[in-house]
Amino acid sequence: MHSKGQSFIKGAAILGIAALISKLLGAVYRIPYQNITGDVGLAVYNKVYPIYSMLLIIATAGFPIAISKMVSERLALGDKRGAKRIFKISAYILSMTGILFFIILYFGSDLLAVLMGNQQLSIAIKSVSFALLIVPLMAAIRGYYQGHQYMVPTAYSQIVEQIVRVITILVLSYWFIKNDYGVYYAGAGAVFGAFSGAIFAFAVLLLFWKKTNRMTDEIFLSHGQVEIQQFSQQPVVGIIKKILYYSIPIALGSLILPLFGVVDSFSVSNLLQALGFEKTQSEYWFGIYTRGQPLVQFTAFFATSLSLALVPSISEASARKNHQLIQERTDLALRLTLLIGLPASVGLAVIAEPANILLYENNVGTKTLAILAFTSMFSTLGITSSGILQGIGQVILPARNLFIGVIIKLVLNLILIRTFGIDGAALATVSAYAVATFLNLIAVNQYTGIKIGFLNFFVKPTIATLMMGAIVWIAKEFLELAISPFIPKERLLMAVVSIVSVSLGIIVFAFSLFIFGAITKKDLINTPKVGKKLITFTERLRILKD
Repeated sequence: MHSKGQSFIKGAAILGIAALISKLLGAVYRIPYQNITGDVGLAVYNKVYPIYSMLLIIATAGFPIAISKMVSERLALGDKRGAKRIFKISAYILSMTGILFFIILYFGSDLLAVLMGNQQLSIAIKSVSFALLIVPLMAAIRGYYQGHQYMVPTAYSQIVEQIVRVITILVLSYWFIKNDYGVYYAGAGAVFGAFSGAIFAFAVLLLFWKKTNRMTDEIFLSHGQVEIQQFSQQPVVGIIKKILYYSIPIALGSLILPLFGVVDSFSVSNLLQALGFEKTQSEYWFGIYTRGQPLVQFTAFFATSLSLALVPSISEASARKNHQLIQERTDLALRLTLLIGLPASVGLAVIAEPANILLYENNVGTKTLAILAFTSMFSTLGITSSGILQGIGQVILPARNLFIGVIIKLVLNLILIRTFGIDGAALATVSAYAVATFLNLIAVNQYTGIKIGFLNFFVKPTIATLMMGAIVWIAKEFLELAISPFIPKERLLMAVVSIVSVSLGIIVFAFSLFIFGAITKKDLINTPKVGKKLITFTERLRILKD
């Protein structure tokens, strides 16, 4: 058997990998979905799903962590009976909240659709509501397993859930469109993927449940036998209060991010209709506006990976009260994140048109996509700075700052959409994330004492990014002129233009960072996993500075 510390680290790694795979799948499926249903179909999905996400978080967020903590406490005392009692009570609570929110969403679908400016959205809202009957119960099972530090069921079920969900989205949307049911039924089929994914994930958890009940002593960690308090005899109300005490703060923090999507769902189309757009037109332009989401999420995927690698090391330094190490690792985490987000934003803005045509078949909304590209810079810094604050124990601040961003998003939507249409919605999104991120950075500076060097943090990366942007733009313009006579198909042409331009840009950016000293040998030494390999490679090229 592995030690408890090793099991925890291995379990965290398994969950981290599963989360990254799920995020990657979640970032790319909307592109083929839009190709099947068009932009109105994309709008149906992107308007309805945030509402489901919000209700799901209210119903379940924080419960897996709360359950795992309480179960782990009982098992540490050898009280397996008490651990199972916690699970049974929490499973009952979550099942009831799931049923409650299913009823609210299913029977309130007509009202919600009207509030979103389109009665036809009702069928999609009803479709997604069924997932609330299963997903909350899964949260209880996952929390119970995590309390045993047995992360494999959670990881496998998350991956299966996402794979089945993506398959359902693409298959059902294609079937409804092919059989002339229209985009609203296609959207309903797509969001039904939340239910089908949950069914398969639940089946995976049940298989593990059967296996672990039969082989408990072999699979679960053994805990020392000590005198057991009669926890299992405590009143149910006391257990419920303790679960809620742990889960509600986490739920409130998790609730903020989906509110960005909810704000858009209830404001963008309504404001466009107030400007004189017809209902179908407003949905079409909402779909155009949301084209940039997968690209921004894809960038955030890499920032999340970096955050998962660096933030635990910051938490470790915080636990040791090693303030110098906290500052060094915080500085490295923020700089490396900026070195992902800044060039990603500029690069995507430069190739917005070929990327738009490549992924979505035409260049409609290219300006909006270019504006939204800058969300990448602020969202990636926001993810990492939130992780840093959580790592040093400031768990409320990131949620508060993000909530301020949501308020700014709503206010700016009301102001800017009236003047700039969907470009105004994009500007509101960038501004909201920018404010939330700057508030995070102020808090990071306050609580870690980090001194951000203007030259290394801003000037050198900006110079490298501008050089990259110039090379990408030149390559894009040249390739469009030079090879267009030889590649008559526009999407294929834009694929070549995008891939070659971005590849050149990455090479130029990477070399510029080392040449200007934006990344030094010390930085690579402190970078987990890949640092040593990069040192060897860059020293061979003689571009690494001390």
